[in-house]
Amino acid sequence: MTAATGPVDFVIRERFGVGESATWNAATAELFWCDIPAGKIHALHIESGARREWSLGDEVASFGLATGGGVVVALSKSVILFDPETGTREVLASIDLPPQVSRLNDGKVGPDGAFYVGSMDRSPQPKGALYRVDAAGRVTLLTEGFSTSNGLAWTKDGKTMCHSDSQGEMFIDRWDFDPSSGAISNQRRLREHDLANGRADGGAFDITDTYWSAAPSCSRINRIDLDGNLLDWVDLPIAKPTMPCFGGPDLRTVFVTSLDSGLDAPGHDGIVSFRVATPGLLPHIFGG
Repeated sequence: MTAATGPVDFVIRERFGVGESATWNAATAELFWCDIPAGKIHALHIESGARREWSLGDEVASFGLATGGGVVVALSKSVILFDPETGTREVLASIDLPPQVSRLNDGKVGPDGAFYVGSMDRSPQPKGALYRVDAAGRVTLLTEGFSTSNGLAWTKDGKTMCHSDSQGEMFIDRWDFDPSSGAISNQRRLREHDLANGRADGGAFDITDTYWSAAPSCSRINRIDLDGNLLDWVDLPIAKPTMPCFGGPDLRTVFVTSLDSGLDAPGHDGIVSFRVATPGLLPHIFGG
């Protein structure tokens, strides 16, 4: 089954350790992404093919666009503001992770202009958590008990947030979200463990509030409605897709990053794109 309106094409044929945080920057018409273990943020101008990259000197877990052309970045245990033009950085917050928690992970800017970022803990009783970091650097612990916090995305009206645990129990949860304060409430399970259809990694919503979820265990992108029903999916040539985002001038191109396939044969790694009928949403801006 497929939700794509055309073929799936490679944007870049390149192997990344963990390619993540696919983000469309409408201001520059560039696709941004990171390679977590390499500690780099990349940018590709889709029309010209021009590439840019920045090394941050630490694992880059995730990031989001910020006001003034900056980027809010989750490093392994801290959140910084980074200026891609000047290279300057400012430590916004250091997050006090429990000893067994390895690092921060998936993060996105929410409808309230704050940065939401989770953490990873593969221990038997995991303490991976989800945090809110505002523009003043205040850190709020929202919820915990995850192996790998992942899958952050918000509906068009900003009143529903999805969040997944992509390891451990492997599930997607749906939360009520207050776009004025960033408060979350009324947690309920959207989808249970479903390895046959692909464990849920990074996610994104389109304008119809359909959740597009990367499934690295099945090499595809699943489309899920707000009742938790699997509507259809898009099969991908990349072996382990990690994060979809909507981009292009009409927001009807889906870009998908991937992690290292571990395969000797070429053609299973990189970034791919495909066209869809329904546009997605622009990313929220930190501090906006």
